Amino acid sequence: MKINEIFKSIQGETTYQGLPAVFIRTTGCNLRCSWCDTTYAYSEGNEYSIEDILKITDKYSCKDIVITGGEPLTQDETLLLIDRLITLGYTVLLETNGSLDISIVHPDTIRILDIKCPGSGMAENMMWDNIKSLKPHDEVKFVVSDYNDYIWAKSVIESYNLVNLCHVLVMPVFGRLDPKALAGWIINDNLDVRLQLQIHKYIWGPDTRGV
Repeated sequence: MKINEIFKSIQGETTYQGLPAVFIRTTGCNLRCSWCDTTYAYSEGNEYSIEDILKITDKYSCKDIVITGGEPLTQDETLLLIDRLITLGYTVLLETNGSLDISIVHPDTIRILDIKCPGSGMAENMMWDNIKSLKPHDEVKFVVSDYNDYIWAKSVIESYNLVNLCHVLVMPVFGRLDPKALAGWIINDNLDVRLQLQIHKYIWGPDTRGV
């Protein structure tokens, strides 16, 4: 597999926010979101065998693993890596951009499905059938850049009854949308979702890698 970086940090997102985890960031992505904060993962990385990766994760003595990118599902080996990690007793979170089939991922994986809002420029790439595969332990994330994105996300949440399928997270684009504005919209609409901030960026800064 081509891997961009492997590191241990505090989870900055998801309902597991604040907990220690080992992050495996894969190289390569099939989308180009306008607000992407990991463009360095488009091509930078080195080849690792699955055994090499398992040796590294074992040294961290942490049972929560986040596989992120880039887009992990662009590499077939990601499925094998997830299977091995779960067999070894790890809790595995997979962050995926919503454009590729998640039904093929090990059912015990906690899948974090990013539904791309129009402001990303990638909304037309969403594979909507992925919603049918969601389980209660999975999570759906909307990254919102402005009020139009919010209204669009609200429409999707209501149309697919997402709050009754899994956890629903709504997150502002860091540095572009004031979290206070997003919080106000959610409160005013009584939207039953979790406001998500990227706490790793508040702790270490928006441009720090390996955190």
